[in-house]
Amino acid sequence: MHYVILDIEFNGRKFASDLPMEVIEIGAVRLDDKLQQTGTFTALIKPVYFAKLNKFIREKTGITQEEIDRAGRFPDVIASFIRWLGPPDSFLLVTWGGEDLKRIVLDTRMHRLDDSFWLAVRYYDLLKGFLRVHDLKSDVSVERALEMLGLPAGEHAHRALGDAVMTAGIFRTLHDRLDLDQFRQYKDTYSNAKERRMVKSAIRTMKLRGAEPDWDTIAEHFLKDKIDLANEKKRDELKAYFEAEINK
Repeated sequence: MHYVILDIEFNGRKFASDLPMEVIEIGAVRLDDKLQQTGTFTALIKPVYFAKLNKFIREKTGITQEEIDRAGRFPDVIASFIRWLGPPDSFLLVTWGGEDLKRIVLDTRMHRLDDSFWLAVRYYDLLKGFLRVHDLKSDVSVERALEMLGLPAGEHAHRALGDAVMTAGIFRTLHDRLDLDQFRQYKDTYSNAKERRMVKSAIRTMKLRGAEPDWDTIAEHFLKDKIDLANEKKRDELKAYFEAEINK
């Protein structure tokens, strides 16, 4: 069994749009069972939408427009990445949060490619593992985690391979304290972390007021006009999250 530490960059935007964000860079580090680095993968991807990078992305990542213009398209890059990875049962993917794998799945589907490889991949959310080890409730960045562990920050933060290398350092440091059996496989979600935190906060507020939390009250008084509860899949998912929190 070996480990692949993954990081991506995507062309986020600061304005509302129905057009999707896309992966523009993939970086990965392969570690053997002794946690020694045995390989790396790095590639830029030319997006279909927002192919002209905005100033925020250029300044954050250091990726130039010229580099993106020369980059390969997603289908070719992702095929090369899958060949580099090998069979999905031969490695454990390690990510900082669940967004990176989600973005790859969404882009795979956008390009009408087969997503079965990514649905079969097992991944471990190192951010959640870090929070459990340190008994923290709020998310932290890779840079903050490095600081807390006394590890040096890399020279190429906010580039996919540089961030993957830094994340690999965190993984090595915490490896013996992590329960790697708590891996996951990708599952479609319709709510985001912020919306789930709103549900959790509403439960806490009702309890502080001496009231017994119930879904209808939370939906009407805490979530209405803040979350699109007309979206049936999102509503059902948040209701299930509410019930799971109550049962804890």
